[in-house]
Amino acid sequence: MKNNLFLLKSYTHIIVSVAFAFSLIVFRTKVTHSGLFLFLVWNLFLAGIPYAITQSLLHLKPLQSKIWFFLGFVSWLLFLPNCPYIITDFVHLGQKGSYLFWLDLIILFAFAMNGLLFGILSLLDMKKLLLEKFSEKTVDFALFAVCMLSGYGIYLGRFLRFNSWDLITKPTSLFSQMALSLTYLNTWLISIVFGLFVWISFSLFRWMRKP
Repeated sequence: MKNNLFLLKSYTHIIVSVAFAFSLIVFRTKVTHSGLFLFLVWNLFLAGIPYAITQSLLHLKPLQSKIWFFLGFVSWLLFLPNCPYIITDFVHLGQKGSYLFWLDLIILFAFAMNGLLFGILSLLDMKKLLLEKFSEKTVDFALFAVCMLSGYGIYLGRFLRFNSWDLITKPTSLFSQMALSLTYLNTWLISIVFGLFVWISFSLFRWMRKP
């Protein structure tokens, strides 16, 4: 009963936060008569997929098999970079100096914050799931590796313009570009910085939730 109440409370906070971000988009669109930032809605939807996957894996365990868990884990891994990816959407921020600039800044921050939150919550869920099968050290190492892979996923999305589903729709182009990108120093630097950012954000959130 207590777990259900905590879960309901968590969902309520997430819904309020997402609704606030959406209301800002609606307000901006109405005031400026421009749908410039509507792409953030789609990006946040993609960011919510990893959390939806891990919540399903946590709460539908009786219906799962090892194969379903494996498929869920792979899908989660592919979509996870979409969570912190929204941070890179700050490149769309216009020139500062106007009221619209500050509104756009808050909008981008609200969506980036929610995207990162979805990622951190899904990492927490995955840690619970993996701890049922592996030791804590093994799980921590695995999640650190996942965060670093997410950093590389952000690079693939922002700089090479690939999406999570391109692994299926155009794998040849994806893998050839990936192989080439790994020869560049900038690829490693950007991927490591973003990966460490995700890992540190996850670690801080996990530390703050401890009793």
